[in-house]
Amino acid sequence: MPHPEADLHIRLDLLDGRPSAVSATITGTATYTVRALLALHGFEPLDDTTMVMARIDREEAYYADQAAHALRAEGVAVDITPRLREEITTEWTWANYPMHWCTREEIREVSGDAQKIYDDIRSGRLIIHAHAHDGWTTVAVGTYRDGPSVHLHGENHLRVEAGQYGGPLAAIAEFERLYGDAVRPGPAPATDTEREAEQARTPPDPEREANVQPPTATAGPAEAEAAGAEGHEALLNDFLESHGAWEKWRTWSDDTTHAVHESLILRAEFVHEADSGDMQWKIAAYESPVGERRWHATANTTVPVEIMQALLDSLASADATEIAAGSQISEVTIAEATRPLADAGWKHTIDGRSIRWQAPGDRPVSVQFDALAANTHQPDLPAWTVWGDSNSGSPRWTLHFSTHAAATVLQDVAFKMADRYTESPVSAARQSRPLSALPTSPAHTPARARTR
Repeated sequence: MPHPEADLHIRLDLLDGRPSAVSATITGTATYTVRALLALHGFEPLDDTTMVMARIDREEAYYADQAAHALRAEGVAVDITPRLREEITTEWTWANYPMHWCTREEIREVSGDAQKIYDDIRSGRLIIHAHAHDGWTTVAVGTYRDGPSVHLHGENHLRVEAGQYGGPLAAIAEFERLYGDAVRPGPAPATDTEREAEQARTPPDPEREANVQPPTATAGPAEAEAAGAEGHEALLNDFLESHGAWEKWRTWSDDTTHAVHESLILRAEFVHEADSGDMQWKIAAYESPVGERRWHATANTTVPVEIMQALLDSLASADATEIAAGSQISEVTIAEATRPLADAGWKHTIDGRSIRWQAPGDRPVSVQFDALAANTHQPDLPAWTVWGDSNSGSPRWTLHFSTHAAATVLQDVAFKMADRYTESPVSAARQSRPLSALPTSPAHTPARARTR
């Protein structure tokens, strides 16, 4: 890059709130050449002065260091923050890595190939026709726009190309022969890692970044309660016992239990040994037993049990087909879903892309609708976020819903939120408008060693 501007400066740092992702903040005269060089090393624009690198192989620190060397060789001033420097100099390895004979560099090479496959799928260069679960991991069949058809095996940093074919007909026919009834159309749902990477590449939400008053000593006990593991386990068991239309399924590893509606279009997944603050519940609604996913919800381990119970009971309280179909986003559905909050006096504000309903008083609890996420073509981004902080030292709890979540389910959760986090009992009765009246859509020098 000839003659970089004297005031040009780049600061590399870990991205707050996003595991392992790296940000590049540009100050001074940001030339197109500098942005192109950052893009060459895997950075993508976040805003006018920031680019971000978010990978599925967790190797951002390594590639950020590579980018820093390349930029400095071109005469650009680059600073690396201490916490990113620590990450760069830390040797780590994947826990229970299946190819244990590989060296660290060989592991990075395998992960780099998996990253390239992921990038090709994201960019549309590799079109995925179908996917399946082979009992151990996800498999898929796809075709490169400018190349062969392929079979893929594995997820995230372990995804590999398992075979090549001359065209899609032969590849799909062999895939169906191998996996039979397990085959589903289109790409598999995004893994947690893919969702994290996508969210890291999404511009920050001003409401989410806004300062929130910390809990006070006078706050009520509701905020101090933590939804412990035993409470969620008991909730799952009680739900299955009291709703005969839902059946219990365990995975091969016994780490996860699935509660599946008899229609096979509503499913709840529960992770038994989730770490504190990690995702424990996944709710998914499908257009048919073998169709595409219509909407989903996720909840971490510290979501209050009665909030999670309201969600599960709502799934079982109406016709499964209508619940699974979900709702189109409109002013009517937003108003209907949040009516219990308005009736309870929650503060309603609009700021940029977000609409937020804040609990009365100093309670650090809110419900937020992200209009930008709801209108993108990334169905895994959360359009609705329900969250609260805890006085008991447990992590902030978070409940996410995707764009087409059923409005009646959202309303049931909102009603429980209003009842739980309003000073006086909610006087307004729950809106019991029939679901059919709501607009509905048609039927992701080493300092120490560690594992990840």
